[in-house]
Amino acid sequence: MKHRDTELFEIIQREKTRQNTTLQLIASENFASEEVLAAAGSVLTNKYSEGYPSKRYYGGNIHIDESESLAIWRVKKLFGAEHANVQPHSGANANMAAYLAVLQPGDTVLGMSLDHGGHLTHGSPVNFSGIIYNFAGYGVTESDERIDYDNIAELAREKQPKLIVAGSTAYPRIIQPDLIRKIADEVGALFMFDAAHVAGLIAGGVYPNPVEYADIVTFTNHKTMRGPRGGTILCKAELADAIDKAVFPGLQGGPLEHIISAKAVSFFEADTPEFKNYAAQIVKNAQAFADALGTHNFRLVSGGTDTHLLLVDLRTFDEELSGKDAQIVLDKAGITTNKNTVPDDPRSPFVASGLRLGTPAVTTAGMREGEMSTIADLMAEALKGRNDEAVLKKVRAGVADLCAKFTPYP
Repeated sequence: MKHRDTELFEIIQREKTRQNTTLQLIASENFASEEVLAAAGSVLTNKYSEGYPSKRYYGGNIHIDESESLAIWRVKKLFGAEHANVQPHSGANANMAAYLAVLQPGDTVLGMSLDHGGHLTHGSPVNFSGIIYNFAGYGVTESDERIDYDNIAELAREKQPKLIVAGSTAYPRIIQPDLIRKIADEVGALFMFDAAHVAGLIAGGVYPNPVEYADIVTFTNHKTMRGPRGGTILCKAELADAIDKAVFPGLQGGPLEHIISAKAVSFFEADTPEFKNYAAQIVKNAQAFADALGTHNFRLVSGGTDTHLLLVDLRTFDEELSGKDAQIVLDKAGITTNKNTVPDDPRSPFVASGLRLGTPAVTTAGMREGEMSTIADLMAEALKGRNDEAVLKKVRAGVADLCAKFTPYP
C-alpha cells in the first residue's frame, strides 16, 4: 500500500488558500503561472548535471542540455545580452558569483547602503559582501530621497573602486544606468546592475535596460519576472568564461534543472505583448496605490514611485505606529506586507518606521487602479482600528470579498 503524506500536502493546500484569499503586497513576491509551477515540479528534478550544456560531468543529459540551452537563448533574446548563466540558485548567489568572477578579497566596491534602500549583498557588514570586500556605501539625498549621482561620482573619485554596483531592494524610483556607466568609465571601474526587483519591468519595456550599459546584470526570476525562485546572470562576452567558472565550479555544484526549465517558461511568457501590458499595469497600479495612500496621510518616501514598489513612512499617519506593528495588524486583516526602514530611520530594522509595498502579485491576479484605492482604504481602516477586533474582522471580510473576484489559483 502506498502511503500519502497528507500532513505536508494539507499544509500546501492551506498556503494555497492563504494566497487565494488574502492580499499579497510584498514587493518581492508574485504568482507564478501554472506552467512555471509544472516545470518546477517536473521530472527534471531527478537529473544530476554538473557543468554546462555539452560539457557535463554526468551522462544522460541530452534533454537537460536542450532545456538549459533554451533558457539561455530565450533570456539573451529577451534582454539583448551577449552571454547568460541561468544556474544561480538565488539572486544572492548570482551576486556572489559576479563578485567572485571580477574581484579579489579586499577590493573596493561602491554599492547602495542597506539603510537607504540597498540590498544585503551590496556591502552589508553582516553579509559575505561586506565581510570579503571593501564596500563604500552611497544613498539618497535628504531633500528629495533620490539617489545622489554626484555623491556616487565623488565617492568613486575618492575610493577608486574596482566595481560599482547599482540596484536596490527598497528604492521606488528608476535608477539611471547611463549615469552610473559614465562614472564607472571615469574611474576605470566595472559596472554591475542588480536588477532583482525590476527585471520584469525591464523585459516589459517600462524601465531602462541596464544590459546596454553594464558589464554584468544580475536578477532574480521571481518578483516582477513572475517565474520560479532563482537567479540569472547576464554579462558582456569578454566576461563569459569568468562568470561561468565562478558559478560552477566556483560557487555551486549541480544546477537545479527543474528550476532552470521553469525559468525558460517565464522567459517565454515575458517575451509577449501581454507581458508588456502587464508590466505597464504594475506601474500604473503602484502609482494609483501611492496616490490613494496619500489621501490617508501616509507619506511616500521620495513622494511616490516610478516602479512596482512603494516605501511608506508611517509616522505621518501615526507617530506611534511602527512597521513591525503595522505588519502584524495587517496580517490579521488579511493584507500581507513587510516592515522596512525608511532613510535615516530612528528605529531599528527589526522594528522600522515604514512598510515596503508592491503591486506585482495583485496585478497578476487581475487588479487595476480602482482596486488599489480600495486596498488603501482597507489598510487605513485596519491600522486606525488596530486595537478593535471587530474592525479587523470587518476589514478581513472586505479583503476576502475583493480576493474572491481576483483569485490567482482558482
